[in-house]
Amino acid sequence: MELRSVEELMDLLYARPHQHALRTAALLRRARPADKELQVAGLVQGIGRLLDPGGESGQADRAADAVRPLLGERVSHLVRHHHGPLFDPAADDDVLRLRQAGEESRTAGFDAGVLEDWRTVLELLSARNSPLGAVD
Repeated sequence: MELRSVEELMDLLYARPHQHALRTAALLRRARPADKELQVAGLVQGIGRLLDPGGESGQADRAADAVRPLLGERVSHLVRHHHGPLFDPAADDDVLRLRQAGEESRTAGFDAGVLEDWRTVLELLSARNSPLGAVD
């Protein structure tokens, strides 16, 4: 499945509990305020569970493939590798930071806002990655 619009992605994000994703994205926003792609990777990294609820293996690959056309190659790379082995050669500093924020968000107890707060960032990344610059 390829996500073709921010609206499709938002529907998918709303379909699952998203507090962990919101906290992960918020932690990444605090750590790297200018890195919108890293923040969004933290927000969308868990959608593989919705794309294939029964299959545990390959969820990161399905999520990465789904977001690539909409959010770009870097977000796709981060999503694909965020759950890999600890010594994964593909785990660059950004992947490691994403993993760390994901772990921190499990115990963090702060209000990370609401999913709708991320719509504009998703639209900006989508516009940047659209071949025609078109946004839904």
